[in-house]
This record gives sequence, C-alpha cells and structure tokens, in this order.
Amino acid sequence: MVGNTGIMPLVISSLMAFLFFLTFRLQGLKPDNHPQTLKRRKSSMIIVMEKNAPTDAITMITGKLEDKGFQVHLSQGVERTIIGAIGERTQATMEMFETMPGVEKIIPILQPFKLASREFKQQPSMVAVGNKLVGDGSLQVIAGPCAVEGRELFLEVACMVKEAGATMLRGGAFKPRTSPYSFQGLEEEGLEILAEAREATGLPVVTEIMDPRMIALVTRYADVLQVGARNMQNFFLLRELGKINKPILLKRGPSATVEEWIMAAEYIISSGNPQVIMCERGIRTFEKYTRNTLDLSAVPLIKQLTHLPVIVDPSHGTGKWKLVEPMALAAIGAGCDGLMVEVHQNPNEALSDGPQSLTPEHFNSMVRKINALKAAL
Repeated sequence: MVGNTGIMPLVISSLMAFLFFLTFRLQGLKPDNHPQTLKRRKSSMIIVMEKNAPTDAITMITGKLEDKGFQVHLSQGVERTIIGAIGERTQATMEMFETMPGVEKIIPILQPFKLASREFKQQPSMVAVGNKLVGDGSLQVIAGPCAVEGRELFLEVACMVKEAGATMLRGGAFKPRTSPYSFQGLEEEGLEILAEAREATGLPVVTEIMDPRMIALVTRYADVLQVGARNMQNFFLLRELGKINKPILLKRGPSATVEEWIMAAEYIISSGNPQVIMCERGIRTFEKYTRNTLDLSAVPLIKQLTHLPVIVDPSHGTGKWKLVEPMALAAIGAGCDGLMVEVHQNPNEALSDGPQSLTPEHFNSMVRKINALKAAL
C-alpha cells in the first residue's frame, strides 16, 4: 500500500504532462507556438507619413520607435516617407503612433519577410551598378565565362560579349566546386583580370563571394558581389554583406523555396544594405535531362511579393547550351529584369561548366532575339 501511494504522484504527473501535450496537438499548436509565446515574438508595422511630412515629425517618430526598442528603417520617396518598424508591436503601440503628427496610417506587416516585402515598399526598387540600373524596365545582360581562366582569354571574351550587347561582365575568381580536385579559380589574380576587363570594356563586373573574410578583397575589384546558390543560407556571410555599400546578386539555392530565398535577402537588407538583386538559377527536382529545373514562376512571384529586381540564369538553370536561348526568351516573357549567361570561346576546353556555355556567335544571335522580344513587349 505504501509503495502504491509513492507511485501515484508520478502517475498523476505523467498523466497531466500527456494531457497538456494532447491539448496543444488538438489545437494544432506546438508549445512554442502558443498564443502567449507568439505575443512576445517580433512583429512589424509600416508607418506611412503624410505627403511632404516635415523632417521634425519623421525624426520624432523614429526616436520614439527606437526608445521602445524597435529596429527602424526609412524608405524615402519623392513626396512621402515610409517608416518600417520591427519589434514587439501591440494594438496600443499602433494606436499611439497613429495619433502622432504627420502620420497618415499604420499598416501591420504580415509576411515573415519585412523589409523586402511589397507591404514595406510599393514601388519597385532599382539597383544602380555603375551607370546601369537593374529594375528600371530595361534589360541587363550579364555575360562571360563561368571562371576567369587567364588574362588573354578573358579579355578577348569580354570584348566579344560587349560587342554583342552585354551590359555587364561575369567571371568567377573564387570557384566553389563539388570536387576539391576541380579548378578552384585564380583568386586575387582573377580579380585583377576582371578589373582590367572593366577598364578595357567600360562594363561593370560581377563575381562570386564565398567567405566573409574575403569581402574587403573582392569589394576592391568587383562592382557586384554574387552570393552563389551554395551560400544562399550562409547567414554569417549575408549579415556581413549587409554592412557594405555594394550591390549583392543573390542566387536561389538549389533546394530553396521562394520564401527561404526572400528570407536570405532579408538578412542582407536588415543588416543595412538594400541593394539586393535576386537571381533565379534553377532548383533541384526529379528531372534528369537538365542540370536543374528553371523555375520561371519565381519571377512574377518575386515581383508580387517583394520590391526587389530579379534576373534569370538560364545557363545554370538548364545545364545545356541549346536550352539557354529558349529559356532566356521565356524569362523575358515572365518579366525578368535581366539575364546572366555563360559565354566561352571554346566551351569544349572550358575549365568549368563548358556544356552550358554559349559560344560568342551563339550569344550574339541570342542577344538580337531577346532585344527584339523585349522591344515587342
């Protein structure tokens, strides 16, 4: 009898724990998703200022937000300023700010991504790269070999793609390869060649950044820093790229959902750098005939969900040079702001991605067709 009495509290305790867990399951909630927990999580709101609101009113509101622990981001238009606030938003807080001078309205942001969302900024963002604008309605064409393989070879192809109509140059100085025995890039020598090609052609250069420790080095030479698909969720790298004043081209990871891709952009923007260009380059599916499956539905989705410009890479998206032109044309029909295409004088001798590289002649033919299509739309 004594033994049974000692066991009873343990049985009751276990039963209560089970009932507690079952209650959450029946409500479709995990314990960390309980409404009381959600109240403490960070949420966001947009404070839309009145037309031509005075600077003093904007300063007062941002000061109040910071005093209450909000992370503040300003989006200043020609006539109107929008203040994005990330923190613990309550109904009382919203009502307090709504009554402040100069405030037109307050809108809660419901998407998991805040600063990249269309709710935060209705007008499409344009990213300046040299004297080019990505997202202004024109079509930017980024072209060049997968990797910078040597000075003469790269300078030659740079001049060829410029003559054909490319508006920017691409080339990898640091190459993330599946095999440690594959060509890894010329590193700083490759960066120097890219800078020389920019001087020779007048075109901005795009190259990949793989390591936060290399940011200062790559920034000295490149106009746009590319985050490759393998590094899309390298959050330490993304945060550091948010601290520099350079455009970032963010490629979608091969297994990433659209939301995960946008959240990667959010890391960069929330760290202080709004100059993000999205790049759809295909995702991994069950298909075996192509290297990846180029998800062109992502182009209009990105434009609906965010204010960020988006370009398409049909070279990596298909892995086959014969598919690059038709998918480039399809991408323009989907509404992309630019293309990123691999071009090599001798694809059969390329040290990286030869099967998906166009020859300069094929690139020239493709550019004529895409320009004609763009003009017709």
